[in-house]
Amino acid sequence: MGAREPVLIEGRWQASRDAGGDFRAFDPTRGTPFGPAFPVSGAADAEAALASACSVADELAAADPERIADFLEAYALGIEHDGPDLVALAHLETALPIEPRLAKVELPRTTGQLRQAARAVRERSWTQPIIDTMTGLRSHLAPLHKPVLIFGPNNFPFAFNAVAGSDFASAIAARNPVIAKVHPSHPATSQRLAELAHRALVEAGLPAAALQVLYHLDPAQGLALAGDARLGALAFTGSRNAGLALKARADAAGVPAYLELSSVNPVFLLEGALRERGEALAQEFFASCTMGTGQFCTHPGIVVLPRGADGDAFVDAAAASFAQAPSGVMFSRGVLDHLQQGLTDWREAGAELVAGGAAAEGEGYRVQPALLSVDAATFLADRRLQSEAFGPASLVVRVDGIEQAVAIAQGLEGNLTGTIYAGEPDAADEARLAASLRPRVGRLIASRMPTGVAVSPAMHHGGPYPSTGHPGFTAVGLPAAIRRFAALHCYDHVRDELLPVELRDRNPGGIARQVDGRWTYDDLGAAP
Repeated sequence: MGAREPVLIEGRWQASRDAGGDFRAFDPTRGTPFGPAFPVSGAADAEAALASACSVADELAAADPERIADFLEAYALGIEHDGPDLVALAHLETALPIEPRLAKVELPRTTGQLRQAARAVRERSWTQPIIDTMTGLRSHLAPLHKPVLIFGPNNFPFAFNAVAGSDFASAIAARNPVIAKVHPSHPATSQRLAELAHRALVEAGLPAAALQVLYHLDPAQGLALAGDARLGALAFTGSRNAGLALKARADAAGVPAYLELSSVNPVFLLEGALRERGEALAQEFFASCTMGTGQFCTHPGIVVLPRGADGDAFVDAAAASFAQAPSGVMFSRGVLDHLQQGLTDWREAGAELVAGGAAAEGEGYRVQPALLSVDAATFLADRRLQSEAFGPASLVVRVDGIEQAVAIAQGLEGNLTGTIYAGEPDAADEARLAASLRPRVGRLIASRMPTGVAVSPAMHHGGPYPSTGHPGFTAVGLPAAIRRFAALHCYDHVRDELLPVELRDRNPGGIARQVDGRWTYDDLGAAP
């Protein structure tokens, strides 16, 4: 057995204590392993990582926020300096294109998130200080004083990576240690990010053990770690089955679990929009469905449109694009198998293949985009047709007028997004549909495909179950994402010098605070 790459535990890179085996990255374009061996950690590694993170939780919670912000900014700069090497690694491990996806889109998004987190730390806006002078009560959001366990997904090697993404930035911004269980689809990329993060932590004067990194865990060990009451919170992005299994363990231990699971992101096309620009919408839909080989959590999995000539023309135009599209590369054999099973489930539930879906030729994990169709009554009768087929595939649902479209919206499970394309004569129908769709999606979109997720303070990347485990929190958008990993602390007539700085009478940092129902930057007692 050859040497394995080290894990980051107890503030230093060291050999795994009890690796139960090893694995290597796979080249998705060829389906062959490459690169060094990484350990599959066992109970001893997991326990050491958890104990080490717990040992610095109080120290990190008491750290000067300026140091936290300095770390986040230095880490972002380190990623940028190492950008070409990181992008090359991620390309090898995921087959995602270097240009523009990795180099021009995802890497800048990642560093932008880190810098937004740093800004929120300096402004302390995420703490939401509230002072009520009549009752003597003061409260704010504060660190958990416990570690956050983050499970990273396969589809974003940078922006959602457990050691660089929004979950990581949010947990660190709230001054909590992180135990990162990175995704085995891109171990070398994650290792390099962890090296940069570790160096930036030390240079910022923060505890090196604020970050622990494990590459892979046996599923049973992952469940055991998720169910340890010493954790402050858990964050997961991935499949519904895996996420709910982790949540069950976390719930039993009283650990809050924030999950991003599956979503079909329905798109409704109304008659006026189809009549005005149907062919252009067909191309827009095809591009969104196949972008990144459909491996986006917000790709349009269901398209609802009326019967009739305009709807037929849309389907014909989209079908032509799907039929002519080249095959794309999936992240792994498991992801490809899951997509093929999803398409089988759709067809067994009554959907018919319209275009594409043929066996893809060539090496690696290749798939041809697929477009399927079903009528509204069949869709409403079988919930399997709402299951996510993660990849370049979508299901067209044909409806007889707005009443059936509204029934479809009302019958949907929770989703991350819901989109309505409306034309000039569709205003009344759009309003009805929006009212039905609004409670069932996290983000309601007008006349735009759902694929993009802007890193904005106003972004909500979440939604009702089963798209996430909790409808009130977002995985993207700062400072809101930070609040997942915070505790609400209340002080009742506590003297000023014992209060956290956000709640003291003086406000030298100029923090926005709610004092007696009014937001202000002033010291307590200052003239309005």
